[in-house]
Amino acid sequence: MTDPALDRRSESPARRGPVDPVKVLLHQHRELCERAVDPLEIAAGLEAHGVTDRTAARFRHRDVFSLAEELHARVPRTGEPHLAPEFLPVPRARASWALLSLLPGTLGAATVTGLRLTHGHPRLLVTLGGVLAVALATRVALRHGPLADPPGTRARRSAYAARAWTLWLVAYALVGDGLLHRVVTGGPDVPLAVPASAPWPTATAPVLALLLACAPAAWCAHLLTAGARRRLAGSRGLGDFTAAAKPLLLGTFALFLCAFAGLLQLCATVLHEPAARPQALTLGALLLLGRLLTVHRHRRAPVLALGAAAVAQAAALALPLAARLPGCAFLAAPVRTVVGAAGEAAVPVLACGTAALALLLHAGRTLTQASAHAPTGAAE
Repeated sequence: MTDPALDRRSESPARRGPVDPVKVLLHQHRELCERAVDPLEIAAGLEAHGVTDRTAARFRHRDVFSLAEELHARVPRTGEPHLAPEFLPVPRARASWALLSLLPGTLGAATVTGLRLTHGHPRLLVTLGGVLAVALATRVALRHGPLADPPGTRARRSAYAARAWTLWLVAYALVGDGLLHRVVTGGPDVPLAVPASAPWPTATAPVLALLLACAPAAWCAHLLTAGARRRLAGSRGLGDFTAAAKPLLLGTFALFLCAFAGLLQLCATVLHEPAARPQALTLGALLLLGRLLTVHRHRRAPVLALGAAAVAQAAALALPLAARLPGCAFLAAPVRTVVGAAGEAAVPVLACGTAALALLLHAGRTLTQASAHAPTGAAE
């Protein structure tokens, strides 16, 4: 005759014993599990801490969401149950950040107008004042609303590096193509082929379009965040959310590029300048993707991508100059080959386009994860 208690113990799963790995995981993430509204919030938190489906398999679960369901079921509940119907509150558009996002473009347009109407010493004052005003306005716009930097010391350090690389990229968009042409053709120590009184060749239209694009960039970031939160509330698992987030991310990215292309054409028409579409669109895509990743706490990849693009542009200017040293003529061969095949515009297109493509692939893996849109995320 068998003991019923012994039979029940033998039928219980092995992982419910004293050495229960799920119980260990529960203790490690007890605070997350106790305050979670539903298993999806726990799954997002586990994902943010590096728990993958392969990790869940070691706990005898098919995926992270299945593991989160067990943690949610096993956590002791002493208080009243949560009544919140949504996973996260969906952010609302605010007039404050909407107006601030218009400020860089407005001041940029005023600066360009001032440059067109002034000459000599007043023009220099307008340039200095306009650059300072646009820089301050851009800084304010990026500190409020959907494009705001995430809090934290490491975020500030990354922001300083990203700001420096961005400044170089925008400066290259303004004067880089003209300067590269001078360098490749023997300058800038040789006399100009144009009259000495002619201004330095600049591409004002792309830079002004970038400043004006701060507004659509803020709205696209808002749409991405709001759409992701809604999909989090309606998703049954992490796989469902990822499948819904990918078209949302790509649609937001395409919407920004369409708006930016329209602004670029408008600026080129009004200023009677070439639109420089390939250079400007690749730079705009790079800056938007870098900002979206930074906002969602993925800071390292944008800094690396922006830095790589800036270094590539700097190298394109430095190599032909270094080739003038005795025995170093071979250094200019790569730049001359690229410029000879596709013109000076090929350098920023290749540099920014490659970096933007890398960030787009990275964003497709990270911004479609629930942890990127959850308050528990701490991604780097």
